[in-house]
Amino acid sequence: MALQRTYLDWNATAPLSDAARLAMVEAFSLPGNASSVHSEGRVARAAVEKARRQVASLVGAEPAHVTFTSGATEASNHVLTPDYRMGRAPVTVSRLYASAIEHPATREGGRFAPDQMTEVPVTPAGIVDLTALEALLASHDQASGLPMVAVMIVNNETGIIQPVAEAAALAHKYRGLMVVDAVQAAGRIALDINALDADFLIVSSHKIGGPKGVGALISRGEVLMPKPLIRGGGQEKGHRSGTENFHAIIGFGAAAEVMSEDMEGRRTRIGELRDRLEQAMVQAAPDVVIHGADGPRVANTSFFTLPGIKAETGQIAFDLEGIALSAGSACSSGKVGQSHVLTAMGFNSDIGGLRISLGPETTEADIETAIAAFRKIAGRRKLPGQAA
Repeated sequence: MALQRTYLDWNATAPLSDAARLAMVEAFSLPGNASSVHSEGRVARAAVEKARRQVASLVGAEPAHVTFTSGATEASNHVLTPDYRMGRAPVTVSRLYASAIEHPATREGGRFAPDQMTEVPVTPAGIVDLTALEALLASHDQASGLPMVAVMIVNNETGIIQPVAEAAALAHKYRGLMVVDAVQAAGRIALDINALDADFLIVSSHKIGGPKGVGALISRGEVLMPKPLIRGGGQEKGHRSGTENFHAIIGFGAAAEVMSEDMEGRRTRIGELRDRLEQAMVQAAPDVVIHGADGPRVANTSFFTLPGIKAETGQIAFDLEGIALSAGSACSSGKVGQSHVLTAMGFNSDIGGLRISLGPETTEADIETAIAAFRKIAGRRKLPGQAA
């Protein structure tokens, strides 16, 4: 008899939602290219523009400011560049200031050279150090070009919510640009690009129940824009050429519309499940370290270190119990290693952490299964000083 599986890795990818699946199936019957001017092309264009409105609504943006990409990584590489245009006039961005806990898609710096990048530290609580950020921006050489600040709203490993609006205020105080990775925040907390004071937001379809292979770079305006990463036929107003990933875009839009609805009710229900899980973990293993538990977190994420169990060993153990979770973030082709997020937080341990992340379809039964597995795994570990 096959082991029943429990999926608790929603931060890695969310299962395709029914709404996205249905929208995509319907889109498969539309033959037109959205760039064609005939009737079939106009129907396809209308479907793309509907999806653009749906995605824009999720983050309080103007639909015209949504540029569809192949995903968040492409969006990062698009926006993280020294080369900008204000109309036809070139504008130079001379340095990228990115927080130490950013996703690798940001930490790699896009089109910035390594010597054009500066890491912004975080506090032991895992929150970007605004005092350090201001000191870095105050010493920025304005004559060399504008500064750019990149801070994610929600950390993909810990779930900790960052003070993005405050960081944006500092970026703008020093005539800089603010780029915000909203991948793990979209659909989990209310977002408004204007309230965040962000110049650019990055979102991903498959994190919110849409298909893989599509995302978006969303700007607050259209005056100052990055030099295109992909050039060609001029699709997406010339910001991202190439025939649109039509069916995926339609699914992305449908998923965004669903995640825009009843966000608070969903957050409350998922938060109660996460809290029940963490309470049981602490009862079963009082020495468990739940990272970020005392700070602002999204409701669905629990990132913990269980002394005596290396992250990769724990991930395998849970998998054998039929539970899918992550050792850190699932962002680099299955690699498991020391979490750069924990290192940045000053958590000096070589065993890493495990991440459980919940979603709209997570049930109480899933949580009870996870609790039982945690108790079993915690109970058979050998801690220093214990007899073999």
